[in-house]
Amino acid sequence: AMKGGCNFPMGPFALLDLVGLDTSLAILDALYDEFRDPNYAAVPTLRRMVAAGRLGRKTKQGFYPY
Repeated sequence: AMKGGCNFPMGPFALLDLVGLDTSLAILDALYDEFRDPNYAAVPTLRRMVAAGRLGRKTKQGFYPY
C-alpha cells in the first residue's frame, strides 16, 4: 500500500530488511532509552526475528526470503 499509494521505492518491511532488523532494533532501543516514548518501543515480533537470526537481506531471511 505504501509503495504503490505513496510512490515509495519500497514498502516499510522491505526497507527494514535492507537496513537490517538488528540495526533497526538497536536504533529503536536507543531512541526508547533516550526519550522513553512508547512510540519508539520495538514490537515483540521484531525482537523474536532478531533473536532467531532473521536479520534481513544479510542473512537471506527477514520479512521476506532473499
